[in-house]
Amino acid sequence: MLKKLETQKVAVNKMKTGFIYIFMLLSCFIFLSSTEAQPIRIKSNNMVLIKGGQYEPLYIDSSATKIKVASFYMDKYPVTNEQFIKFVEENPRWKKSKIKKLFADDSYLLKWRTDTEPGEKVNLTAPVTNVSWFAAKEYCECEGKRLPTIAEWEYAARASTNKLDATKDQNYLNKIIEWYSKPTPAEFKSVGQNQKNYWGVYDMHGLVWEWTSDFFTTLVTGESRGDSSIEKNLFCGSGSFSASNFKNYPAFMRFAFRSSLKANYTINNLGFRCVSSLSNEVTK
Repeated sequence: MLKKLETQKVAVNKMKTGFIYIFMLLSCFIFLSSTEAQPIRIKSNNMVLIKGGQYEPLYIDSSATKIKVASFYMDKYPVTNEQFIKFVEENPRWKKSKIKKLFADDSYLLKWRTDTEPGEKVNLTAPVTNVSWFAAKEYCECEGKRLPTIAEWEYAARASTNKLDATKDQNYLNKIIEWYSKPTPAEFKSVGQNQKNYWGVYDMHGLVWEWTSDFFTTLVTGESRGDSSIEKNLFCGSGSFSASNFKNYPAFMRFAFRSSLKANYTINNLGFRCVSSLSNEVTK
């Protein structure tokens, strides 16, 4: 009788262990399911919706004449010095005294007096410059966002104040060329002082150049050390003949500028802004 009771007790304990194990598995499953269902939460809604459409790039691939751009959110303004100070305070490895050379050259945050203090000629509400692609990418990801692709940036930047696509408007192109021809100022003005464009985005032109996520694909189509499929027609005089709009000189300059960059470069007139896919959630 005693042996039978002990056997029943062991069986009950095994059942309890089994229930606990099943409960733990269900809890993990519910937790993971709820985690997967949660959209990425964006910290700021200071963004505008860029409704998707088709974009004709400067250089047309032989297999397609236009690129389809899905709808996305874009920051209204470039990221400012003030915002970047908060970022480095929360992420110390991106301070100028601590950043690894692999991720930024010697000019990283050059105008800042210390790790978290701007210099005398640095306007807090002006766009941050002298930041590498690595730092810009990390900033956007910490905000739950990402850098725009070239297609997304060009798609949004082709809009003037009243036209969705002003790339055939010579007056619009001349204004951009006029800005490109001016020397970089010693001190940048605050963001948002230029007129917003058709989408409600400020300073796409007229303040600083901006990083894109895929800047390195401008002229190189494959692995840079052994690229056998480089489009030779993009170089030198051939570049204008194969372009979709040879009158869009500002676009030529942007493509040339991007092709000269490396990810660790930091330049005194190169900043960035972030974008987000529609699947993400704007929280405030």
